[in-house]
Amino acid sequence: MAENKTPAETESQSGIQLEAHQVLLRPLVTEKGVHRASRNNQYAFQIHRDATKLDVKSAVEELFSVKVTKVRTQTRKGKLRRYKTRYGRTSDWKKAIVQLHEDHRIDFF
Repeated sequence: MAENKTPAETESQSGIQLEAHQVLLRPLVTEKGVHRASRNNQYAFQIHRDATKLDVKSAVEELFSVKVTKVRTQTRKGKLRRYKTRYGRTSDWKKAIVQLHEDHRIDFF
């Protein structure tokens, strides 16, 4: 039997509800990102590790007042770093590439 779930039960997998400003941590402004923005209308953001594609879409639409057509996410692994004689590791992070409707743009360059 199918159960009726409330919106509180259909939250992120971790069970927390993120606000729009908590989902998007920072825009990733790189040479490749500027190329994507100018040619394909795609923008990259570092996002919260527990955020889903739906969270990212709603956050971008709310914060920038644009229409999102596609969201792709990647979980990036941390790199090994050396600190004098010891080895450490940077933390893992999550990246989202957001494609906007052809009529919309984001200007943060």
